Amino acid sequence: MPMTNELVLLKLGGSLITDKDVAYTPRLDKLKDLAQEIKTALDSNPGLTLILGHGSGSFGHVAAKKHGTRDGVSSREQWLGFTEVRFQAAELNRYVVKTLLEAGLPAMPFPPSAAMVSDKRKVTYHNIEPIRRALAAGLLPVVQGDVAFDEALGGTILSTEDVFSFLIEQFPTKRILLAGLEAGVWEDFPARTKLVKQIQLSDYEAMRSGIQGSASTDVTGGMKAKVEEMLSLIQKNNGLTAQIFAAEETGWLTRALQGENVGTLLTA
Repeated sequence: MPMTNELVLLKLGGSLITDKDVAYTPRLDKLKDLAQEIKTALDSNPGLTLILGHGSGSFGHVAAKKHGTRDGVSSREQWLGFTEVRFQAAELNRYVVKTLLEAGLPAMPFPPSAAMVSDKRKVTYHNIEPIRRALAAGLLPVVQGDVAFDEALGGTILSTEDVFSFLIEQFPTKRILLAGLEAGVWEDFPARTKLVKQIQLSDYEAMRSGIQGSASTDVTGGMKAKVEEMLSLIQKNNGLTAQIFAAEETGWLTRALQGENVGTLLTA
């Protein structure tokens, strides 16, 4: 059932919108499909408002790994790498925003690097007034994983989840949606036979070792980090839920936006 007057934070994962095996390659057809699904959901529920975020996938992560940017920036060479990561993140963002605009969505980018300062990757400053005004004007703000100046590290990389962690304090919401390639959280990755349908704060410790133990690549490590960051936000924000789900199959993103529980639901 469509919900009214609701703000949702939606992330399109980097592995979903880029070819992870080929550097600097967007999945343009997939981006077009996702843009249409977002438009369908918004058209069917005029009370639904989004802040959209996206990962860097094979764009920012390639340069970031080469320069070790997330761990800190101090030397001239590292600062040059910092600007390279920013450039690649911006390149992908242009593809995303262009596709949204072509679908008839009033997308407007708000790159964190231009407005956020962090301290050990926790956002401590952001001029949110432009985003507030964009929402009031009926626009679709688009944020992203990006570089940021950092009090402790000099420079670093903020994930979309890092950005959402700050924005949720400024724009209260009850739902965060994380769309990627995985159907949700698996108990037995990479076998993928036991999908966890729901994770509650009280249950997580019991299953934590299973999720952690399944890690064979940084993909699952990334999943564990997502789960723990979302549960931390849920603990701090009364009534908040998060969903981790696959948007590879057409229709799943629209279903999630319309309020259906798909993938893994994280709750208090």
